[in-house]
Amino acid sequence: MSDSILRVSGMRALNDILGEVNAEKFIYLINKDNFDYTEWQKDLYQDMNTDEILNMADKYYKERYPEEFKN
Repeated sequence: MSDSILRVSGMRALNDILGEVNAEKFIYLINKDNFDYTEWQKDLYQDMNTDEILNMADKYYKERYPEEFKN
């Protein structure tokens, strides 16, 4: 995936979930703070094991894109 496509896809995802105003605010906060994504992820998922994280992601994906799982 090219950088420009990734940027557009990421902004669409943020806009879909947060709305335009909060997506922009999120980007602003990330840029404003000395934000370390890797450390943030460790804190966010510190009480979960890999299987729990994968199950959570799978559930989210199936709920978000149910048409891909129709028979």
